[in-house]
Amino acid sequence: MTSFQQTSPGVTLDVDRSDAACRAWLKEAVRKVQADANRSADTHLLRFPLPESWGVDLYLKDESTHPTGSLKHRLARSLFLYGLCNGWIRPDRPVIEASSGSTAVSEAYFAQLIGVPFIAVMPRTTSAEKIRLIEFHGGRCHFVDDSRRMYEESARLAAETGGHYMDQFTYAERATDWRGNNNIAESIFRQMRLERFPEPAWIVATAGTGGTSATLARYVRYLQYDTRICVADPDNSCFFEGWTTGDPDVTCDAASRIEGIGRPRMEPSFVPHAIDRMMKVPDAAAVAAVRALEGAIGRKAGGSTGTGLWSTLKIVAEMVAEGRRGSVVSLLCDPGDRYLDKYYSDAWLTEQGLDIRPHTRTIESLLRTGHWPE
Repeated sequence: MTSFQQTSPGVTLDVDRSDAACRAWLKEAVRKVQADANRSADTHLLRFPLPESWGVDLYLKDESTHPTGSLKHRLARSLFLYGLCNGWIRPDRPVIEASSGSTAVSEAYFAQLIGVPFIAVMPRTTSAEKIRLIEFHGGRCHFVDDSRRMYEESARLAAETGGHYMDQFTYAERATDWRGNNNIAESIFRQMRLERFPEPAWIVATAGTGGTSATLARYVRYLQYDTRICVADPDNSCFFEGWTTGDPDVTCDAASRIEGIGRPRMEPSFVPHAIDRMMKVPDAAAVAAVRALEGAIGRKAGGSTGTGLWSTLKIVAEMVAEGRRGSVVSLLCDPGDRYLDKYYSDAWLTEQGLDIRPHTRTIESLLRTGHWPE
């Protein structure tokens, strides 16, 4: 217990914790992170081919073109600026993150950029390619056997090393300026400006932290758009159940097979009341969708993209059936070459007991006829 001696009346207490060298390091670190944004052009908005006669246009925001290859590059930049400006990230002290992959890849990049160590706490089942990328950017991987232990293990390492636990699952929704400042929502609407349906009827996202869906939902409300936000949730994840039941304490025992999304608990950065609709997407359907994407546009993408695309195609079918014209936007979150040993491996599907054939037939039927098979 700390005790303080009373001072005489009228005596001013003055404690100065500023340090010139630390402030100089901070200014240079913030400059480097902001310079990264200046060097990066905006990501592409790709069209998914649909018959023009349907009156529905489908777009994919291609976040795989960021320097670290995923949507999480935006989040990592925001988290580093937030941590630096709050005084949490300090010279020579490690940054620690609980991450199943893509966020850790991006955070390792920014840690290396400003010259601090980085430790990623992740499930032992994380893809080998993501581990390689984290280590390529100078990060170190710390594995846990139970994904539910990632949070406490990250906090323990931060306390042990005097470092900073970034905690993306708490701070994702507040580190990003959802009113604008080149966030993903502002970028989508700017790029849609000259399309035949410039204001999307729906934007579909997936949830790992929940930060992206919160940014999208807040932005459309702030600017008074009629766009609705749908979140697609994979198997072995709590967001759908928590959203439908209103129970923030819901948990899930099994780990998500779709890396980067799906969580064993309702994360603090998920803002359920801002979301208009949620869909529970079977993992087999997500894999079928991501393989169909390659056939449609010649691009491989990760399982989170497939989860969102399955829901997006279902919304397209509903709009066609109801004769509603408009546009729908989803996200291409990261490249598929990180998952060649998973979502593009038939051996992995067999091992996981996943049969994608019925879902492949559903997608093929939709793209051929415009109708979602019952």
